[in-house]
Amino acid sequence: MPVQRLNHAVLYVRDVSRSVAFYQEALGFRVVQAFPGAAFLQAEGSSNDHDLGLFQIGAQAGPSSAGRATVGLYHLAWEVDTLAELDRIAARLTEMNALVGASDHSTTKALYAKDPDGLEFEVSWLVPAGLLTDEILDGRTQIKPLDLAKELERYGAETRGGIGVSV
Repeated sequence: MPVQRLNHAVLYVRDVSRSVAFYQEALGFRVVQAFPGAAFLQAEGSSNDHDLGLFQIGAQAGPSSAGRATVGLYHLAWEVDTLAELDRIAARLTEMNALVGASDHSTTKALYAKDPDGLEFEVSWLVPAGLLTDEILDGRTQIKPLDLAKELERYGAETRGGIGVSV
């Protein structure tokens, strides 16, 4: 049977409590299990046992050099159902000084942020399959800055995405 989707991710962090607080505030995750040095969080709309595991390795840990000096994971991407939710998260990440970029990949609208340890993640909304056109599909060859206000006007705040190019 083929892989269906990513079930969860696990990150090494300097301080579990700090990271838990960040993911709770930024993305609304909730703790489903914790013990000294580790926590398991679940996204609000998730049916997974957990979506994110955090393991503490201590304040002495150096920054990740993945992508600069070593191979490694670039980022995780979480999907939201509506552009209204993407807009809300963009505002929250901006307030937290965590937002580092926003891109229009034509079929997906993406925010990029960094957690307290500098680990990057993406939050994205996918254009629904029923709204995909040849122009949108052809637009995947270039990445543009995200104009979220324009996308909200184009697709509507409550249009449910999520199938996009996965169909």
